Amino acid sequence: MLYREGAEILSITFPLGTFLPQMPVGHLADTGEFLPRTSATSFWLGDFSWQFPSYENVEMFVNKLVRKGLLVHDPVVDAALQDQAQAMSKRSLQRRFRHATGLSLRTLQAIERSQHAARLLRQGTSVLDTVEEAGYFDQPHLTRALKRFIGQTPTQIARMGKP
Repeated sequence: MLYREGAEILSITFPLGTFLPQMPVGHLADTGEFLPRTSATSFWLGDFSWQFPSYENVEMFVNKLVRKGLLVHDPVVDAALQDQAQAMSKRSLQRRFRHATGLSLRTLQAIERSQHAARLLRQGTSVLDTVEEAGYFDQPHLTRALKRFIGQTPTQIARMGKP
């Protein structure tokens, strides 16, 4: 995300499935959104003006968002990640998952598998053993996934792990 030089940035990472309902998650993936300012030290979110949080008061800020209903967590995401059966259709589950995360469950699983493969390669596991252990069909399949989700080939990742 682009920002001006000298800007102060406070990043808050939430568990998967936690989102701001008034900000569609799909539009935020790999980007961000600037909220309208109400003053030099505050911004507009929902029907409220909020002071920019600091490192010291960020937990209080998040708790206020939850109490006002501006930050929610969809338990369907947790259940889907744990492969637990739901009392809803597969399509409804997919829709809820995408609404809460901005990704399909299948895409998220592919990202996690690519991250696992990258860890193996950095630890010195051979490419062929990584293919086997991470559950890829063959080396080209691994290479395509790593280039898509990690941005590097298996060889490039393996080199990073070497001293």
